[in-house]
Amino acid sequence: MTEPSSGTRARAPLRHAVRQYLPATIAFVALLGLWEAYARLSGIAPMTLPPPSQVLLSGWRNREGLWDNILPTLRATLFGFAFSLVTAFVLSVLVDFFQPLRRALFPLFIVSQTLPLVAIAPLVVLWFGFGLLPKILLVALVTFFPMLVALTEGYRSVPEEIEALLASMGAGKAKLFLLARLPSALPYFFAGLRISITYAVVGAIFAEYAGAAKGLGIYILNAKNNFRADLVLAAVVASAVLTLVLFGATLVIQRLAMPWARTGEGNRP
Repeated sequence: MTEPSSGTRARAPLRHAVRQYLPATIAFVALLGLWEAYARLSGIAPMTLPPPSQVLLSGWRNREGLWDNILPTLRATLFGFAFSLVTAFVLSVLVDFFQPLRRALFPLFIVSQTLPLVAIAPLVVLWFGFGLLPKILLVALVTFFPMLVALTEGYRSVPEEIEALLASMGAGKAKLFLLARLPSALPYFFAGLRISITYAVVGAIFAEYAGAAKGLGIYILNAKNNFRADLVLAAVVASAVLTLVLFGATLVIQRLAMPWARTGEGNRP
């Protein structure tokens, strides 16, 4: 059996990337084309539904204003998500070590996810003011639960045989957690991380709606009040790009933290 040449091996990642991203790219371009054609040919007013080309042009012309409002949203997102990450990890360790605590707290965590953000955000701003703190709290509120659930499920995914083997070698509960339960939770954790990061920007924008001096939420609100649908959509595009960048960053971090996972990916057809 002959081994593949170096050129074939070099082209394999390219073919994999084409197979993975080409269908989504075609669908996205087709959607933009349909939107552009409908907005220009249907007779609908540009104030109601501007075509994508106008949205991009307006965003470019107002790029300085957009950038000035992206930075506060990004800051609130990162600080809030960092606080959420620390909170989820600490709580996951506590409920893993103390099962009665899990039974006591998990119903409260589930209830916290049923609270409508649009109703909670004004109250948080009223209690904590218009600064960065309420935005951090609101982002943490909407993002910590998926990571908490992912971590706790990951801890429980360790095979009983491995735990029994480590226990027979004298490993205590803390060492068992570090050597087996925490590494086993990594794939679950990164799955929860990817879900949470998509909510983080939305949580920050909702917090800005409730009260802020700057941010994409305020930018969208001001553009709506001025009947600038093109600027509203430009801000929406900016928030989507920001979310995709943060999502991509989680993938990079996962590859760095779990290099062994890439070996399995490379062997897929």
